[in-house]
Amino acid sequence: MGNLKSHFIFSKSQRNGIFSLVVLIIVLQGIYFFADFKTEKIISEEDSTRIAHFQKQVDSLKQVALAKAEVKVNPFNPNFITDYRGYMLGMSVEEIDRLHDFRNTDRWVNSAEDFQTVTLVSDSLLNQISPYFKFPDWVKNTRQVRSKSLQTIASNSQNEKLDLNLASMEELLRTRGIGEVLATRIIKYRSKIGGFVSDLQLKDVYGLNLETRKELLNNFYVLAPTEVVTFNINNASVLEIASVPYLDYDLAREIVDYRTLHEKIYTFEELAKIKDFPSEKLDRIALYLTLE
Repeated sequence: MGNLKSHFIFSKSQRNGIFSLVVLIIVLQGIYFFADFKTEKIISEEDSTRIAHFQKQVDSLKQVALAKAEVKVNPFNPNFITDYRGYMLGMSVEEIDRLHDFRNTDRWVNSAEDFQTVTLVSDSLLNQISPYFKFPDWVKNTRQVRSKSLQTIASNSQNEKLDLNLASMEELLRTRGIGEVLATRIIKYRSKIGGFVSDLQLKDVYGLNLETRKELLNNFYVLAPTEVVTFNINNASVLEIASVPYLDYDLAREIVDYRTLHEKIYTFEELAKIKDFPSEKLDRIALYLTLE
């Protein structure tokens, strides 16, 4: 027992050492639990230069990727620019709204100059997007058609013809075989379709037989065809096809279904295979549609 007790008897210096050890342990424990051992990695100037160099390479690769990811712009008719397409082309909201307001008045843009006049887009944006503008063939040839028509009229001074799209009731009544009823029908039908594109459309005026049509065309001619937008039947939407005067929504849906089933429509004569398609009006329908 005496020997065991002797192990717990310490001198003053030993007691001071034990106390100091206990204090040191407590301090170390406190540091361990309460001190933040997170250290920031010191980046040397050389490392900073290398990081900046790599960052430039990454930014360059991003620009290349963005350039490759740009949406391919296909030729389009600017009269039908939607909000989304206008935004993608770089137009402002105000410029897009000006175009839509203009179109809501049943007027059409027929050239790049008209487009800028209506929308007030900048020269730089116009130069960027105008190469993709695609107008109907008749718009491109309007001046030539009008010139030829005027030459034809001038060469036939004894039988000067009038524009069928501008003919008044009184002028139509001067034609043999045209009475007030037929003249009224011609004017009403002209208004219904937005103006004649071709004299072929006279076939659709009820009661106007072949002989009377020939007599009418001795005095009148479609000198300046009304403005009309043609649609490619192989990629037009149902609503676009349904906008053709001779077609309705149901028939337009049948045309799109036929196109999807056969992958492509190669000739207008194929449309005659569609149930209830007005084959007798095919020559007039072709005025508003194209195959390519």
